[in-house]
Amino acid sequence: MEKHRQTVIQIEQILQQWGAVHVEVTDNSHLHVGHAGAKSGGGHFAVKVAASEFKDKTRIQRHRMVYQALTALFENGAIHALEVEAVTEEEL
Repeated sequence: MEKHRQTVIQIEQILQQWGAVHVEVTDNSHLHVGHAGAKSGGGHFAVKVAASEFKDKTRIQRHRMVYQALTALFENGAIHALEVEAVTEEEL
């Protein structure tokens, strides 16, 4: 959705500045129309991110790192839901 295009760009920029070497963001908001969370205007996104910082980290630790980097977008309501695939460069 065009409505969430700016959020996609912000996610990409934040994760790249954070140190990700690869970032793919998909806006899945259209799949959640009518969902209670969608009514607030926050988007539903999926992100695949590769970073060397994920080396020797568990899946949960990796997800927490991504969520922490994007905290401001959750707090301001731009992101309602986020699906994360976090890998190292070697796992791409």
